[in-house]
Amino acid sequence: MMSKDWFDFQEKIAQHFRCLGVSAVTNETVRGIRTDHEIDVYVTSQYLCTNIKWIVEAKYWKTKVPKEKVLALRTIVDDVGADKGFIISEAGFQSGSKEAAQNTNIVLLTFDELVLSSTNMIQSLILESFSRRIRFLENKYYAHEKNVRVKYGLRNDFLEYPISFSGNLLIFLIYDSIAAAIRGEYPITFDNYMLEKVGVNKADNFLELINWLNLNLNWFDEKIYFAEAEMHLNSDYRPDFHKIDTHKKSWYEISLDLKEKSELEKKMLLQAIDNF
Repeated sequence: MMSKDWFDFQEKIAQHFRCLGVSAVTNETVRGIRTDHEIDVYVTSQYLCTNIKWIVEAKYWKTKVPKEKVLALRTIVDDVGADKGFIISEAGFQSGSKEAAQNTNIVLLTFDELVLSSTNMIQSLILESFSRRIRFLENKYYAHEKNVRVKYGLRNDFLEYPISFSGNLLIFLIYDSIAAAIRGEYPITFDNYMLEKVGVNKADNFLELINWLNLNLNWFDEKIYFAEAEMHLNSDYRPDFHKIDTHKKSWYEISLDLKEKSELEKKMLLQAIDNF
């Protein structure tokens, strides 16, 4: 029978994952290819098309976890098709356990280590899903020739000021904001130099950034949709689409790293981007 301390330990682990915005169920029976498995904490999520399936074993023991438990978890993870398996131990791990987990999808952690590493893992997955989304919209945006984008309000003409709206600048700003979040550089300011904008001017934390990204990606998607609808009506819809792998970085991401640039350099770079 599970002790209250062990039960509380499982619930503490599950609650941590729930606070990160994913589903965490304790004492779950999960069907594998060969058999059913009793899982201490079963973590799942489908966030912006990013799926995770994690199995967590809570070892509220007074002794270190042996190698055999790691090997057993590897078998379970493989059988149920999980992405990762975690063993969370209060007492730590034997040296053989750590060796058995090397170069595998099994992670051995204390609870404090779990809090830090899982937060980073999930936030990275979420940010990558936003990166994939803007890569897709970037491809749609640049499928139209520059003069068409100008005509239908998706950007200003070259050297036309003030700038009402520029998809170029918004794409750049979204990529730059995601990069800043990956580096953990909060607060993140949203200086887009455009008259039109949605959302707040800065994000002090991850949740505020996610809200801003959702608002601006939806706004950008809507802008493109209505512009393309008008193009159809005027027989101007002639996009040049290219096959895109949204898992790969775009040239924006590769070329635009503003981490070491001054505010003046950023502004000059934004002006250069605006010419595309």
